[in-house]
Amino acid sequence: MTCQLFAVCFDASQPLRLAQFWAGVLGREVVEDAGGALLPGEDTQLGLRFVPGRAEKVGQNRMHLHLTSAGPADQQHTVAAALRLGASHLDVGQRPEEGHVVLADPEGNEFCVIESGNNFLAGCGFLGEVACDGTREVGLFWSAALGWPLVWDQDQETAIQSPQGGTKVAWGGPPVAPKEGRNRQRFDLTPPVHGDQLSEVDRLVSLGATRLEVGADGAVLLADPDGNEFCVLTPR
Repeated sequence: MTCQLFAVCFDASQPLRLAQFWAGVLGREVVEDAGGALLPGEDTQLGLRFVPGRAEKVGQNRMHLHLTSAGPADQQHTVAAALRLGASHLDVGQRPEEGHVVLADPEGNEFCVIESGNNFLAGCGFLGEVACDGTREVGLFWSAALGWPLVWDQDQETAIQSPQGGTKVAWGGPPVAPKEGRNRQRFDLTPPVHGDQLSEVDRLVSLGATRLEVGADGAVLLADPDGNEFCVLTPR
């Protein structure tokens, strides 16, 4: 068995405040979690985790969330709710004819509310996609790491999805912006139910990851082939 994608983890200056924002947007409950806050996921919807971190935001994040819409009114409702909870509109160079709405959460993390009728995200659920900057190589790495099949592989762009369906993870291909400092968002993995953490770390390194450090809580920090940090947590 392979590791599980437990959550997308956000470094935050106010983890509980940011968790409450996303709980309001997604309609989830906040659970205390190892010094931070967690919005538990489901089989087909990724969890979100928020932990203390003071890394300065430099440029756009290398990953951002895409929320889906059932129709124009639903998209407007999601945008209005997010703004009411503390989001703000954001200009990242999107064209007027593009149907998605780009917002920033209270700590400046970009996310998009996608227009209805997006066939690529049909059936993926409300948290439809984690959209990442990255090469095809890193998409292939994560497919092997998680055991999630490729559902898109064209023109250096890749996407993977759990065999159960739900949230997709996609990489836009080159050019990839230079990495400046530690990413403020990353994937948190848990070892297989009947596996152990160190064996899973060894497997990920054999696939192309690089060991970085071991945290005080025992979590092992690694980097994927594009240099993006991710954690293998202790068994839960």
